[in-house]
Amino acid sequence: MTAEQLPEVSGADDSRRAAAAPPGTGPTARTGPQEAAEEAEASPSPPGGSSAWPEKVARAALTRITEPGDELVGQWVATYGAGAVVRAVRGCGVPLPGAGEQRWAGLRLRAAAVSPHTDLAAIERCGGRFVCPGDAEWPSQLDDLGNAAPIGLWVCGAPSLRVWALRSVAVVGARACTEYGAHCAAVLGAGLAERGWTVVSGAAYGIDAAAHRGALAVRGPTVGVLACGADVAYPPGNQELIRTLRERGLLIAELAPGSHPTRSRFVLRNRVIAALTRGTVVVEAALRSGALVTARRALALRRHVMGMPGPVTSGLSQGVHELLRGEATVVTDADEVIELVGHMGELAPARRGPAVPRDALSPALTRVLEAVPGRGTADATRIGCAAGVPPDLTLSRLHELRALGYVERDGGQWQLTRYGKRNPIE
Repeated sequence: MTAEQLPEVSGADDSRRAAAAPPGTGPTARTGPQEAAEEAEASPSPPGGSSAWPEKVARAALTRITEPGDELVGQWVATYGAGAVVRAVRGCGVPLPGAGEQRWAGLRLRAAAVSPHTDLAAIERCGGRFVCPGDAEWPSQLDDLGNAAPIGLWVCGAPSLRVWALRSVAVVGARACTEYGAHCAAVLGAGLAERGWTVVSGAAYGIDAAAHRGALAVRGPTVGVLACGADVAYPPGNQELIRTLRERGLLIAELAPGSHPTRSRFVLRNRVIAALTRGTVVVEAALRSGALVTARRALALRRHVMGMPGPVTSGLSQGVHELLRGEATVVTDADEVIELVGHMGELAPARRGPAVPRDALSPALTRVLEAVPGRGTADATRIGCAAGVPPDLTLSRLHELRALGYVERDGGQWQLTRYGKRNPIE
């Protein structure tokens, strides 16, 4: 079905309008989509205001008409274009394919009161803008969501969303997190931001807020993805954080200004976090955590999924550990995250234990040193016998160990250097 094959707008209301209109000026009793499109072009401000809306304005209207991630509406937009979909739901025609009578009635009820120009003016007053596919600022990775991709995004903040999203990592986790989880998220957020990576999260309590604050503490890039309007500070306890994100970072939302959050909108918001970023790190999550929804979305989109392990006795780490038993990768700091999501060659430093002076000893010296009794003394012959080294060679190596501070001589006997004289690190 093409845009030219959209259902016709018909009914008794059309007939009455045609009869009342002057000859040659009103629509016919049955107006097809092609005629409606021609009338829209001819009239910049038609009754109802929807026919002449350009694609961007129509998409803004759809963010209020439909819920985020509505794949049916996404399919309509891909097939007919946003303007045609808005005209259909604001008209009197039969439902578009796939929509039942009750579903169509609900869409039309919302569409009757929509005013995208008011919403666009509202976001401008907040210093924001509406970004949609085709704009230079649109992050193309969101298109991986297919028909569930956002119709458009309401954005607050000066930086370019597309540029910031090119090198971005999601850091998500439990709202009711532990001190351990909050510390890990803050340190991770700061480490990523210091290395030029954008920290993306949901501006919620707990891990989200800690990750944002970590990035902000080093004046790094961070993006809050909201489950409400971009002008709504939710949750209320994070108003100061959200205000700072608006001023120094970015806030984005699929819902039109003033929209309130719901449980389903939080879940749907997670798919945007997963698609927008190169990878998702789960810091703390119980077995039924919303953060796991983000991780599973990221896996489905073939993004990197990582987890920071926690205590095995903590219920808030069980979800992370379950991920790690599957396709997720263990990470402990920003370097390890960047090794996975970054370019080839951005490797984390090799993990080694602390270097000690004894590591520098040759195998021959180490062999003699280990033959010196841990308690008491022994002569060179006994030490050489224990080490399997001839006496003259043993004596030479004992003198070398003495110069390095590992052994001392007491007459003809040798012993380990007493505590306080010994090299501080064995």
